Amino acid sequence: MARFSVLALLPLATAKAVMPRQTACNNSPDLCSKSYGEITHLGAHDSPFLRDASTDYSTFGNQYFNTTVQLDAGVRLVSGQVHKKDSAWHMCHSSCDYLDAGKLSTWLSEIKSWLDDNKNDVVTVLLVNSDDASASDLHSQFQAANLVDYAYTPTSQTSAPTSWPTLQELISNNTRLMTFVASLDASKNTVAPYLMDEFTYIWENPYDVTSPSNFSCNPDRPANLKNDLSSALSSNRLPFMNHFLYQSVLSLEYPNSSYVGTTNAPSGGTGNLGDAASKCKEAYSRQPAFILVDFFDKGPAIMTVDNLNGVTNAVGRTNTTSATQTSSASTYSNVFKGLVELVRSAQLGANPSMGEWIWAGGDWGSLLGGGIAL
Repeated sequence: MARFSVLALLPLATAKAVMPRQTACNNSPDLCSKSYGEITHLGAHDSPFLRDASTDYSTFGNQYFNTTVQLDAGVRLVSGQVHKKDSAWHMCHSSCDYLDAGKLSTWLSEIKSWLDDNKNDVVTVLLVNSDDASASDLHSQFQAANLVDYAYTPTSQTSAPTSWPTLQELISNNTRLMTFVASLDASKNTVAPYLMDEFTYIWENPYDVTSPSNFSCNPDRPANLKNDLSSALSSNRLPFMNHFLYQSVLSLEYPNSSYVGTTNAPSGGTGNLGDAASKCKEAYSRQPAFILVDFFDKGPAIMTVDNLNGVTNAVGRTNTTSATQTSSASTYSNVFKGLVELVRSAQLGANPSMGEWIWAGGDWGSLLGGGIAL
């Protein structure tokens, strides 16, 4: 009677074990063959500006989780404001006196580390050039973060392409970082052509929205395309959908965290993301290329993006539902900090309005987490 050795079966078992799985690009195998400009990328508005213990739950914070957690959870566009502070370039919200998230190069290094560890993903960075940094200034920050080698360089700096590379092409070429700057004079950018002037390649809908019934699909920027949807669509620029809500008290605007469960939801309630995205898709005869949200984990916003992309098999994402998130409720340390910051801005030459002083001194904790009980 013939005997079969267990060892003889090992090659078959090993072969089965090491068979490569289908590659996922940006968390889905279905996206690999899609053009970068064809799909929808979920964006975290003001990515480095956090409303957590590290900022004393600052009402200027737009996100509950840091950039690394955002990327782990499926965010693929991160934005932030660049300001100059003491001869260095920092990530600051509106002013470095209000919320300073540290040096630009440090934030870029965080993104670089993530790209190092996630080799099948394409990430977009959008920098708001608040203090008019030159291409050379910004390039030096990318160099300091060792991020330049990952950067994609467009075929033209002065016009949007008719088509973009597929995700797989970007991944295979290891040019997995797309960088847009709002704004940057392309005619003066000879040192870093990978830094793309945002409004050469992208148009945006309105971003300053305080009522959930006021979200619009119409172009707002660049100025020459304002309310001209036909020209915007024929320009080959990618449609960028801002979908975050501010709340306004005494002329001051803060990210609206109380309504965000509806703002970012896939359906239900006035101004929900799913309905707004569907409306814009119908108006554009294509899906938005980017959707930018506050508090990305709420909704969850990624559900609408998956629906637009036809993704039902997402892999490799971290679920933030079980992640620790400290309450963003008002603390008196945060309240006092807000008053100190207002005084400091006045000392620096600002002229705060009466409303700002009333806001800082009043007991507004139940509304936005600000004010001191007198």
